[in-house]
Amino acid sequence: MVSALVGLLWGCASRPTNVLLPVADTSPSSSKVEMLVTTTRSRSSNPAQMYTGERGLAPSFTEITVSIPPASVRKVGEVAWPKKLPSNPATDFAVVQAQELTVETAKGWLNASVRKSPDHSVLVFIHGFNNRFEDSVYRFAQIAKDTGTQSVPILVTWPSRGSALAYGYDRESTNYTRNALELLFQYLARDAEIKEVSILAHSMGNWLALEGLRQMAIRNGGLPAKFKNVMLAAPDVDVDVFRTQIADMGKQHPQFTLFVSQDDRALKVSRRVWGNIPRLGSIDPEQAPYREELANNNITVIDLTKVKSGDRLHHGKFASSPQIVQLIGRRMTGGQTLTDNRIGLGDTIINATTGAAAAAGSAAGLVIAAPVAAVDQNSRENLGNHIGALTGSETSQKSVPGSEDCAVSSRSIKDCKKQSFVEAERRH
Repeated sequence: MVSALVGLLWGCASRPTNVLLPVADTSPSSSKVEMLVTTTRSRSSNPAQMYTGERGLAPSFTEITVSIPPASVRKVGEVAWPKKLPSNPATDFAVVQAQELTVETAKGWLNASVRKSPDHSVLVFIHGFNNRFEDSVYRFAQIAKDTGTQSVPILVTWPSRGSALAYGYDRESTNYTRNALELLFQYLARDAEIKEVSILAHSMGNWLALEGLRQMAIRNGGLPAKFKNVMLAAPDVDVDVFRTQIADMGKQHPQFTLFVSQDDRALKVSRRVWGNIPRLGSIDPEQAPYREELANNNITVIDLTKVKSGDRLHHGKFASSPQIVQLIGRRMTGGQTLTDNRIGLGDTIINATTGAAAAAGSAAGLVIAAPVAAVDQNSRENLGNHIGALTGSETSQKSVPGSEDCAVSSRSIKDCKKQSFVEAERRH
């Protein structure tokens, strides 16, 4: 069965990786997003990768400028990944500047950038499970551009191996990053230049965001008033644990906006892995006890169950609509609370929070999680290594450059994905 699975994924093509080597800024019509990146990842020896999925000994800081091609080339809500390297700023997302910073130079960059912001605000983005460093950089650049936010972008990226089969490692990496995130929050709270802080987290990144806020609240006896908005997009968080996190933050906490969808298939699988306890991102907010608890904690809920999704797992609905992304940006800029049930925000990267391989700890577990790997092209590249590690054999995978089809029995990748998900549901 494992060998058949490897064969299924063998022919599925993927986009280029290690795309972050800075290129010349040759496209005057392209937009630029300048962001501060703070990470607990280990620095890579490959400048085109910048950071790996392994854990660094201390937080690192980098200033990155991403060039985004004009609207005539790219749809709002999409990342224009390069089809070949080097990236072309006229048609692709491309890094045009990257500079490693010390703690002090990072503070200087942030202060200078905040002074240029009309409302002296920052937007902190924390990505979800199964994200490479480049995934988080380009996705946040897309969000910053498409929302039209005037807040200074701060990307918090934690050590994710970028594989659907590394759920356990990724989860522990969020715990590894909690103290570093709290230190960032504490600095943002103390910096007199910063008048407002908004936080956007997706999927597993919500666990990290909530834990960082909880630690800060316990240490300080509450959260600062400048922490205005916290947006929880498809949170892969145990609802019982969320109750305790909110309670620990005290009565004065930011305005929480929770984006849920009852048809989120990734969170359904995650629920099975985590003892059949509902995940926060897939609750029905109209049902007891959630309705009363959400109201008591003044948590705004945006239910996107009826929104048409751009992926089969329904886990990445939040940036699929250009109108939704732009509406959020306008409301953030105007300082309005997110209360309209038509809006939502998040990350269309397919972050399938299964954890099945980690739970099973065997090649059989890989077979359970593998249908997600068939959907996620990053995971296809890692599948062979995972199987080899569990079976004691060496397995490799190949790709067919330029092909968009799943090269098994001449089936299209659409059919490949459909069958894979059906198999996942059947096994569970």
